[in-house]
Amino acid sequence: MLTAALAAAGDSPGYPTALGTADLRTAAAGWLERRLGVRPADPLGTDPSVIPTVGSKELVALLPTLLGLRGGTVVIPEVAYPTYEVGAVVAGLSVLRSDVPPADPGDVVLVWLNSPGNPHGRVLSDDELLRWVAWGREHGVPVVADECYAMLGWEVQPRSLLHPDVAGADHTGLLAVHSLSKQSTAAGYRAGLLSGDPALVRRIWDVRRHLGLLVPGPVQAAMAAALADDAHVDAQRERYRARRERLAAAVRGAGARIDHSQAGLYLWVTRDEDCWTTIDWLAGLGIVAAPGAFYGPAGARHVRVALTATDERVDAAVERLVPRGSLRPA
Repeated sequence: MLTAALAAAGDSPGYPTALGTADLRTAAAGWLERRLGVRPADPLGTDPSVIPTVGSKELVALLPTLLGLRGGTVVIPEVAYPTYEVGAVVAGLSVLRSDVPPADPGDVVLVWLNSPGNPHGRVLSDDELLRWVAWGREHGVPVVADECYAMLGWEVQPRSLLHPDVAGADHTGLLAVHSLSKQSTAAGYRAGLLSGDPALVRRIWDVRRHLGLLVPGPVQAAMAAALADDAHVDAQRERYRARRERLAAAVRGAGARIDHSQAGLYLWVTRDEDCWTTIDWLAGLGIVAAPGAFYGPAGARHVRVALTATDERVDAAVERLVPRGSLRPA
């Protein structure tokens, strides 16, 4: 479906629009409301509330720069995707790792949330989201949620920062980032979305269009098709669910523990030892995982095991963790 839409729009010699085509913004607004219960403010209006991005990583890395932040501190999760810190460093900002709003706002200029979280799959509760929203608005600090795993809730249903039960009547001071990489298996398309406070979105859009950060026209057509179709997302979710069940059972059967991992594409695994010792153990079985230390000091006793390998590779990992003829995982 994505490839057909991409091919049909392939004759696209003109410059694409940084704002996003009307078809794309309409499809994005429909997807946000249908799947997340979020209603963007006038997505086709002159003050944009939804725009496409060149994947979500580009936006994460450049957001402090695009917002024109000069000096100060960016709050990121205690255990976090490294690009939040990279984006702060690129903009000349410092970083504070915290999972709770700081008692003293000090020089904080931006807050990043990630729910469901990478690497650990933790989902923020409504109460946690509400505390961040209230704190950000009280201190005039934008709060941005990376929600690229929002369609992959397993044990709990993730809530968007922009949902009316969290954001209230409008999205003042709030932004959410989404991606088609995971839910539509479209990482190579570099297809992401930014939505939320129109005043913040406009500031970002104004800079992006002058920097040439434009999603190619054929990709915008593919995005519009993907966002209008729920069936392929649900089918891919089922593949991930089946892999998760097999891998989780094997990990536990091999004597390791899984923490958090209520949602997302990863199992946050520990054997209550230094992550590099666990990495060595897995490497000895021919299994590659990511050391938790990559995601911050608080991850030093965990490893991240991904659900993104093929079914054949997942089955091979399961067999290596708990070989046939041994005690089978429960």
